[in-house]
Amino acid sequence: MSFLFGGGRPQLSSAQKIEAAETELELVSDMFNREGDLNKAESVCIDRCVAKFFEVNMKVSEKMQSEAAGRQGSGGVGGGMFGM
Repeated sequence: MSFLFGGGRPQLSSAQKIEAAETELELVSDMFNREGDLNKAESVCIDRCVAKFFEVNMKVSEKMQSEAAGRQGSGGVGGGMFGM
């Protein structure tokens, strides 16, 4: 719990990282498999929402990469969230 008091994030062992990834995979798989419990309108809504999420995620990623490339090209002067 030292991470709660400024000690940084705890360092996870490889086994802990694998266990966390397996747990996440199980949760995602469970949610994916539950889609059969949804009606058609709910499934369409979720599909559209996920598609929009990934579209925005890609746009943000591209924007951040282009800004990082611009900062590297200008020698790293300026920077910051608001270009200051």
